[in-house]
This record gives sequence, C-alpha cells and structure tokens, in this order.
Amino acid sequence: MKSGILFFLFFTSYMLAESSLLDCNQVFEQRKDEILREMERIDERQQEFEAYQEASKSLMDQKAQKLDQKIQDLNATLAKVEATKQEVLDLYEENKKILSEIKEAKDDKISNTYLKMKDKKAAAILDNMPQPKAAKILFNLTPKKISKIMAKMDPVKASDVTLLLKAGPPFENNITE
Repeated sequence: MKSGILFFLFFTSYMLAESSLLDCNQVFEQRKDEILREMERIDERQQEFEAYQEASKSLMDQKAQKLDQKIQDLNATLAKVEATKQEVLDLYEENKKILSEIKEAKDDKISNTYLKMKDKKAAAILDNMPQPKAAKILFNLTPKKISKIMAKMDPVKASDVTLLLKAGPPFENNITE
C-alpha cells in the first residue's frame, strides 16, 4: 500500500509538473509573440528614424552648400568693394596732389606779380581787398617786399593784416574784427 500511495503521489506530482510545464510553455509562447511584435515595431521605428535622419542630413548639406555659396559671393563683393575703395583713395591722393600743385603755381604767380609791382600800387590794391585775402598774398612775399607794401597801406588795414600774418594760415579762420 505504501508503494501505491507513493506511486499515486509520484503520478500526481508528475501530472501537475507536466500541466505546469504546459502552462509555462503557453506563457512563453505568448511572451515570445509579444516580444516579436515589439521587435517589429522597434524595427519600423528605427527605419523611420534612419529615414528622418538621412532627410535631415541631406537638408543640412543643402543649406551648408547655399551658405558656402553666399559666403563666397560676399567675399567676392567685398574684394570688389576694397578694390574700388583703393582706386578711389588713389584718385583722391592724385587729385589732392594736383590741386596742391595748381594752388602752389597760382600762389607763385600772384606772388611774382606783386613782387614786380610798385609798392604804392600793391598797397592800394591790398587796401581794397578783404583782410584774409590780403594776408594770404602778403604771406607769400619776401619780408622786405611786405614791409615796403605795408608802409604804403592804410595804417589800420596794415595793422589788421599784420595780426592775421602773425596768427598764420589759414587766414580765413583768424579774422579779428
């Protein structure tokens, strides 16, 4: 009898174990199906992400190319502007030099004219001239000639012109009235 009970217990535990094993297999199969569906969903998401990433990279590359082109265009324009600026500066310096030469030649011509003029005639002309202009003409003459002309000028006018000569050029800025 003991062996019958043992057999019965053994048989019952075997049956329970096998039914548990069947239940576990069913659970594992269900979980396996769920895991496979989840892996498929993850694969789809990964493919979507990779496609999005590729599209983003392509768009960024296009924008980078456009930006590089704009930078090149701006650099070319900047180079043109710099070249034009340099040309303008060169022309300005050349014109400034020419103007200076013209002014010097004009001043020399006027100075030579007054140097050759009689002192009384020069004094009469300078008396009727605005003080800054008279001072400018006298400034370019020799001191000896200046003294001779000023001796023949109206004393008040000669005094005012002397103050302008003392202040120095530009005489237009030093008017003392």
